Amino acid sequence: MGKPLTIQEEDDRRIEELKGRLGAPTKIAVVRAGLDLLELETQRRARIERWREAAESAAPTSREVNAEFRPRTRLKKA
Repeated sequence: MGKPLTIQEEDDRRIEELKGRLGAPTKIAVVRAGLDLLELETQRRARIERWREAAESAAPTSREVNAEFRPRTRLKKA
């Protein structure tokens, strides 16, 4: 069984407006679409954070390997 929610007048107006703009059949369809977007955004942020942590942990090793590949440069320094 569903859980009843109390929605403020302003939020109800926004949901009705979005319902029309999205062509959603019901108010709950609008709320579900919003929840889907929030879920995707939180997943995206978590993925970005994992990438950042991985890049930070790999940075020292990457610097060492890059230094090994460029012991001398062929480009003349000015």
